[in-house]
Amino acid sequence: DPGRLRMEYPRLDTLPFDSRRAYMATLHHDHAGHAWVFVKGAPERILHRCTHQRRDGRDEALDSGFWERQTEELARDGLRLLAVAMKAMPRGTTELEEDSLDGGFVMLGLVGMIEPPREEAAIAVQRCREAGIRIKMITGDHAVTAGAIARQLGIGTGHAVLDGRALDALDDEGLRRAVKEAEVFARTTPEHKLRIVKALQAEGEITGMTGDGVNDAPALKRADVGIAMGRKGTEAAKEAADMVLADDNFATIASAVEEGRTIYDNLRKAILFILPTNGGEAFLLVLAILFGFTLPMTPLQILWVNTVTAVTLALALAFEPAEPDVMKRPPRDPHEPLFTPFFLWRLLFVTLLLVAGTLGLFLHSLEQTGDAALARTLAVNALVAFEIVYLFNARFLREPVLTPARLAGNRHALWAAALLVIVQLAFTYAPPMQALFETRALPLSDWLTILPAAVALFLLVELEKWVLRRHFPGLR
Repeated sequence: DPGRLRMEYPRLDTLPFDSRRAYMATLHHDHAGHAWVFVKGAPERILHRCTHQRRDGRDEALDSGFWERQTEELARDGLRLLAVAMKAMPRGTTELEEDSLDGGFVMLGLVGMIEPPREEAAIAVQRCREAGIRIKMITGDHAVTAGAIARQLGIGTGHAVLDGRALDALDDEGLRRAVKEAEVFARTTPEHKLRIVKALQAEGEITGMTGDGVNDAPALKRADVGIAMGRKGTEAAKEAADMVLADDNFATIASAVEEGRTIYDNLRKAILFILPTNGGEAFLLVLAILFGFTLPMTPLQILWVNTVTAVTLALALAFEPAEPDVMKRPPRDPHEPLFTPFFLWRLLFVTLLLVAGTLGLFLHSLEQTGDAALARTLAVNALVAFEIVYLFNARFLREPVLTPARLAGNRHALWAAALLVIVQLAFTYAPPMQALFETRALPLSDWLTILPAAVALFLLVELEKWVLRRHFPGLR
């Protein structure tokens, strides 16, 4: 009965756990002046303080080999171990001094605790590895325990476990070399964790550090991204971290990486959609002014195109799901500019296609009919049709979109395209819109000209993707 024991042997003093000592101690008395100190902590730290062991209620000489074998055997099963020992203190002792705990203890036993890794954690580790993220496990557990748990997670296979003593023996240069290969670090102190983070950063690595205790705070603060546990984490860890993991689940980190990459992709897609379409409109006007022919669109019509496409098409890209290979790419260079050679090429290529298609159809209609208003209506609808098909091209920066699953993969894009078709029909045929925007009703023959041109633009962009994948695989 724990309550009865606390009354019979009340606690007088406590030496709290400290990562340097790797144990904690409590002092108790029996109301008759007798005092005992109990310690629990890392087996190797407790064992060397013991001279005897208790068996069947009697004390006998310590069999160190037996306890070392037991420790090794339990640790191989992935159990986190604590050793428990006690010794009698002089009568009247009321305070604990660390110097009085160096020896003379009686070993009482080992406690093995298992906290099996979540099933999704091993999957998340594999996903991170495929994404080019190296996972390193830093723990205060016994080296054998750390190795066993790491193997369950798929970490550190084929590499030795580095423990705190090995880390202490390495200078900064040696540690930098060691962290390149080692993936599991055991019996570490806060100083070790901080040194490991610094060594990785010195090698040019972007580091993310997870932790939940006060001892993790320095490393969390130093890491490029400090991630504290929200449920089990201490306030010190949360304050030092850049973000807090609400569910304490490592798999959530992998999901966050995927989400972050998807958001960045979608930003690039949105920019690569908006810039060529706006650039195309600008070039149309510049060419008309430079060469002195009739403006393909009025300012009000350009405003119309920008308004309806921004509200519908560009917004749809914000809801684009992750591409299939998003977690199979290497990490992006943090110093990589947004406007990469690939980005600039795609911007120029699509801008030229939009200008050539829209201007060509406008001049052809103007030459055939002599009606500038009709030719402008055709040009506006052609430009919007080109933007609709390019929206589906832009959904995948390099991968093909020519499959039913990919074409229909973003329902927001489908709804946006359908809405824009309805709006454009009103723009073309509704009398109030005709009066406001100076448009004319297009005959069927004009639509039969616009649609093949739009399909041609779509196929040309897909062909360009194929050429880039085949001949320029590193261009992104």
